[in-house]
Amino acid sequence: MSETPSTYPVQWEADVVLRDGSVAQIRPIRPDDVAALQEFHRRQSPESIYLRFFAPMKELSDKDAKRFATVDYVERVALVLEAGEELLGVARYDRLDGPTGHSAEVAFNVSDHFQGRGIGSVLLEHLAAIGREAGVEEFTADVLPQNRKMMGVFIDAGFEVKHHFDDGVISLTFPIGATDASEAVRVAREQRAESASIRALLNPRSVVVIGVSRNRESTGRDLYEHLRGGGFTGQLYAVNRTPHAEVDGEVFATPSQVPGEIDLAVVAVPAPEVPAVVRECADHGVRGVLVVSSGFAEAGAEGEALQTELLRTARTHGMRVVGPNSFGLINTAEQTSINASLAPNMPAAGSLGLFSQSGALAIAGLESVAERGLGLSTFVSAGNRADVSGNDLMQYWLDDDETRAVGMYLESMGNPRKFNRIARRLSKAKPVIVVKSGVSSYGVPPGHRVRPTRIPPEAFRAMLRQAGVIRVENVHQMFDIAQLVVHQPLPKGERVAIVGNSDALGALAADACVSWRLRVTHGPINLSPEADRHAFRDAVRAAFEDPEVDSVVTAFVPPRQSEGLEIARTLGELAAEYDKPCLTTFLGIQGVSEVLSGGVGAGGRHEVVPSYSMPEDAIRSLAAATRYAQWLERQTDDLVMPDGIDHDRAAAIIHNVLDESPEGRELDAVETRELLSAYGIELWPSTPVTSAQEAVAAAEEIGYPVVLKSTSPVVRIQPVSSVRADLNSAQAVADAYTALDDRLAPIGANTFVVQRMAEPGIPCVVTSGEDALFGPIVRFSLGGVPTEVMNDFGYRIPPFTTGDVDDLINSVRAAPILDGFGQRAAIDRDALRDVVARISVLANSHPQVYDLQLNPVNTHRWGAEVLGATIVVAPPVGRSDGDRRTMSAL
Repeated sequence: MSETPSTYPVQWEADVVLRDGSVAQIRPIRPDDVAALQEFHRRQSPESIYLRFFAPMKELSDKDAKRFATVDYVERVALVLEAGEELLGVARYDRLDGPTGHSAEVAFNVSDHFQGRGIGSVLLEHLAAIGREAGVEEFTADVLPQNRKMMGVFIDAGFEVKHHFDDGVISLTFPIGATDASEAVRVAREQRAESASIRALLNPRSVVVIGVSRNRESTGRDLYEHLRGGGFTGQLYAVNRTPHAEVDGEVFATPSQVPGEIDLAVVAVPAPEVPAVVRECADHGVRGVLVVSSGFAEAGAEGEALQTELLRTARTHGMRVVGPNSFGLINTAEQTSINASLAPNMPAAGSLGLFSQSGALAIAGLESVAERGLGLSTFVSAGNRADVSGNDLMQYWLDDDETRAVGMYLESMGNPRKFNRIARRLSKAKPVIVVKSGVSSYGVPPGHRVRPTRIPPEAFRAMLRQAGVIRVENVHQMFDIAQLVVHQPLPKGERVAIVGNSDALGALAADACVSWRLRVTHGPINLSPEADRHAFRDAVRAAFEDPEVDSVVTAFVPPRQSEGLEIARTLGELAAEYDKPCLTTFLGIQGVSEVLSGGVGAGGRHEVVPSYSMPEDAIRSLAAATRYAQWLERQTDDLVMPDGIDHDRAAAIIHNVLDESPEGRELDAVETRELLSAYGIELWPSTPVTSAQEAVAAAEEIGYPVVLKSTSPVVRIQPVSSVRADLNSAQAVADAYTALDDRLAPIGANTFVVQRMAEPGIPCVVTSGEDALFGPIVRFSLGGVPTEVMNDFGYRIPPFTTGDVDDLINSVRAAPILDGFGQRAAIDRDALRDVVARISVLANSHPQVYDLQLNPVNTHRWGAEVLGATIVVAPPVGRSDGDRRTMSAL
């Protein structure tokens, strides 16, 4: 039984994906690790021992091993990394100036047998994050000159390493605060590791199907036959507890009897048997597991316990898991050709990557792909999403040259913040189309682990827009857009030409353009119903040649089948000549047809004009592609970082408050002003008053003119005046107080403050909140009850780029008011941008800021002033996408 101290920090435990795609565990060292440390030491080479201890040390004594294994987790911290219950690496730091010292000496030791898997870098990443949380500011290390690998771990991590040579030893010093460089390194390493883990699942050299019954109607038998029928290029094996000879190939009783290595195990046995089967796979060195069996977390508490046992077993032995309750996975690449799914037929090879959490939607999706002639590169059904998720697949598709566009059906999302980060990067390279109906826990399917959220669904939709994701309502729309972005270039603008031989279809197309905010700048051109292919070709060519056209839409009703096919071929060949997208409603052709093909175009894209059943479907898809192209044009990698920000001063204020009030509380006026000041935001002072005399005294101190206003939330929804402005004398202040007090006392709203009179302007509201599911969310709106009634709020997830700030402000329907409305002058946009940017940085940097409201932010043509603010701090709930690489918790 483990000897675990009462101070053991369980929150430091984490599953991680290593460079080669395998899974390992990081945890704090324990006193009962003595024997493991000694065994680890015995396996090390003399050279590695010398590089670590600067002296030969054949054995690690009991005394030394006990000293290394016993730490206080404050002044002395140590982590171990293990896989398959074998110790692979150790990292530690010792503070140099006691338990509150800001500097710590670090040391690392990685197993000789597991070099090159990124163990040292991931240990450093976790150790540095722990140090930062504890107040450590820099690490130091002494390294022998020949220990280039260890020096590389520090330097390659993105930290600013200083070193000097002294008495045969290189002394290194580096601050461990997160930097743009260190964050970029962390994200890149995470992507490579997670991509490698999915690549191993989708490109196995050998597959075993466990549960291949002699019953031809069984799931296991179906999977085996689908793999064979799909032309899997690797070694294929079958396992059943009662071997039989009714399948092509030998049937083994257990995975351990299968000769050679196994990359992927496909498990189709009853749920209670799955954990034991996975343990057998682990003992045989299987790299990944696909579980199609149902009866896990979706079936209740007993199934949830089975799912946890399954996942724990797999991760402990370095394996990734797809499922359980999965429909399967497919890779159409010629060198693999794997159909490990319940779909009987291998889809045609293509350029669309497809991810689905729903088995039913997976069936519909694969059928739709076949009907439209789209073709897939890869497909994965996550089932209960116990381990492999859409985030993992996006990491893989970033590297996959065979995939030009991505379609995803999401029933739930376990880590929206990470999704936002990865999807944004993927969207810059290829379109991402997502079907997602909601985000609240009420819509989460049984078996899916999702943190609770207090954020409305609008925030999720805004997150997708921020990441460049094309969000659609259903699978039909997803494939409508996919067949366009896979086979046609992106639009360079909103200008559309419409050409056809049907007045009705042309009118429908034009009306749809108006509805989707596209501009018809050419046509509609309506040819005679009897126009031949030459007339059609000339009209379409004229549309492509028009410099005022960005996209061409055709709508054609062929008078005769033979003539129609010729016109279709002409359209396909003509469209391939131009770098403008072309769509059609060609009656009799649906989806992607070789008849409309123009061959292989730029960048290896198979140029095909997609055909839609009705013009409205075509225009909706074109509008989505146009908005995506516009998003691409706005993208920048420059994160906002305004001048005059003091993170440390803000952190100290928050730390002091939580020391006094561990459960959190609202900051008082002084604390609020100081915290905002640390981020360069000036909060105008206001003085609470309870009488006319106090109001006059406050006004005399502030200086005239002043404003007297109620701070009660009641006045926001009551049709009563609650403000008196431009008060220029003591008498005016006293009279205003008396009048407002008489008016507001009956409804309990007579709580007042006096404040300096601001420039008349447009009130805005900027808020941020920390959410257990999303992390920090920034919200923007104009002030007033109409905003709340119309639900006119914009949301974005920090960190912000410069484009995100403008996108957030412009996302509210009332935004045009800010740029001048009627006789108003436009506000100072730069001043408002600055406030929003500073709040985004504050929210991103301090997860303890549970709720922050700037209300109002008075905007006008001369600037912006923050006239009111409230801030609530609380212990952080822990962000799902933190500052170190971790897999989702069990």
